[in-house]
Amino acid sequence: MIRRTLSDVLLRADVHDPDLNRHSITVGEVRTSPDLKVATAYVLPLGGNDAKGALEALRRNAPEIRHLVAKALTLKYAPQLRFQLDETFDRLDDTRRMFDDERVRRDVEAPNEDDDAV
Repeated sequence: MIRRTLSDVLLRADVHDPDLNRHSITVGEVRTSPDLKVATAYVLPLGGNDAKGALEALRRNAPEIRHLVAKALTLKYAPQLRFQLDETFDRLDDTRRMFDDERVRRDVEAPNEDDDAV
């Protein structure tokens, strides 16, 4: 719910900061603390361009973003928002490269000797 609301706030450019509004930011995941008072949003600007600048703009505008997200949610407390770069796309690329390696592909495609024993 927080991820969807945060994405909507960023998509509509409700925050009055031109540095933030020039970025198209994807919110990949939001993890909350057990008491829901802290929410860490994993974000990445479209194409990964100027990720550091986008992250700085998000952190600088976190109080205003928190207020906008809280207005749309029905939680007892508005969570404190923290922003981190989403690195899952980088890990996916590394995994794809690993599976493209001839040695790994050969091992994955090799027949399992245990299958014959059954």
